[in-house]
Amino acid sequence: MTELGQPQVVTFGCRLNAAESQAIAAHAAGLGDAVIVNTCAVTAEAERQARQAVRRARRQRPDARIVVTGCAAQIDPAAWAAMPEVDRVIGNIEKMDPAAFLPANDAPVQVNDIMAVRETASHLAGGFDGRARAYVQVQNGCDHRCTFCIIPYGRGNSRSAALGPIVEQVRTLVANGYREIVLTGVDITAYGADLPGAPSLGQMAKRLLAAVPDLPRLRLTSLDCAEVDDTLFRLIAEEPRLMPHLHLSLQAGDDLILKRMKRRHTRQEAIDFCRRVRAVRPDTAFGADLIAGFPTETEDMFRRTLDLVGDCGLVFLHVFPYSERPGTPAAKMPAVPKPVRKERAARLRAAGAAALQRWLAGQAGNEIAVLIEGEGRGRSEHYAAVRFDSAAFAEDAIGGACPAGNVVPMRVTGADEGALLAAPTAAGRPV
Repeated sequence: MTELGQPQVVTFGCRLNAAESQAIAAHAAGLGDAVIVNTCAVTAEAERQARQAVRRARRQRPDARIVVTGCAAQIDPAAWAAMPEVDRVIGNIEKMDPAAFLPANDAPVQVNDIMAVRETASHLAGGFDGRARAYVQVQNGCDHRCTFCIIPYGRGNSRSAALGPIVEQVRTLVANGYREIVLTGVDITAYGADLPGAPSLGQMAKRLLAAVPDLPRLRLTSLDCAEVDDTLFRLIAEEPRLMPHLHLSLQAGDDLILKRMKRRHTRQEAIDFCRRVRAVRPDTAFGADLIAGFPTETEDMFRRTLDLVGDCGLVFLHVFPYSERPGTPAAKMPAVPKPVRKERAARLRAAGAAALQRWLAGQAGNEIAVLIEGEGRGRSEHYAAVRFDSAAFAEDAIGGACPAGNVVPMRVTGADEGALLAAPTAAGRPV
């Protein structure tokens, strides 16, 4: 818990927001007694929770300065500035500038036109999950205009970081003991289109792995299967340091709904992509973002999304009931009743939970490489949660205690409550 008199950052939303909050915490170190709320605009619920956090912060820390930033603040700064609890509103570009957090900078609203930003992401944000893994921002913004999504108006157009700063940051992180790096962004498969020579995400990842040979594990965040380039596909097939876990931005499984969403893939293309990956790397675990109850969605259309769980072999689902975002085309389409959206989201989550349990049960007896996250817990290369008995780290097993951040060979002994159960192999030692 943050001590009174010290800045506290409260984060909502995606991993990119979480990574940026680490930078915000450093920028705001001299701000004194303050609470910075880094908001998300993906759903109305995310905004509601952020508003609750603002009100709670004022009750708990009546003398603190309350600063609101993030996507929701960027999109509608006036609404946040109108909250009596809020002292300052800072935009998504401004929040990455240390000067915006200086105590002398008292402008109540610091939000510029995000669409006017052309600079590539030279100021990379790095976030840290304890001592286990580090997140490196390689891209920001989005050039696509999916009809349900407000995020381009909070993040701006796509901007990529050059390879040199990425390599430099990853080298520093690896030298500081991080064994897993996660590349993150808003639309990372769009990486490089704005850079000289237009290097693809796959080309960047290949060069990064070659430039940092001591990096044991590289992981990617959400991918658009329509944008995966040939070099990236070859890395998936051939590079053991690229983790066999792909999270896909699918959103739906019905072609008409996908068209109305203005997505760039069809149902069959999503299925074919998963089959193609499994043909070259059979152990790949797939996750996906799915929306339930998009406008005009019938029961038959929803059933095709539900069937996508089995057809693509999805095991890690992020399910969202559709949420109207003012200013988006989908908000003007004929709506599905909210109780129906909620019920369909529950059915999707249940299908995902059943698929995950079957996948976990099928891992019994397999050897896995576990990144230790803390006492008795970690993540496999497939990003499955792993639980183990810390007492197993005995002198006659792997040489004593194994702190967070180490990668340890283990054997799966079972599964329970959404996690693998495992034990260190007799000859296993931290990698």
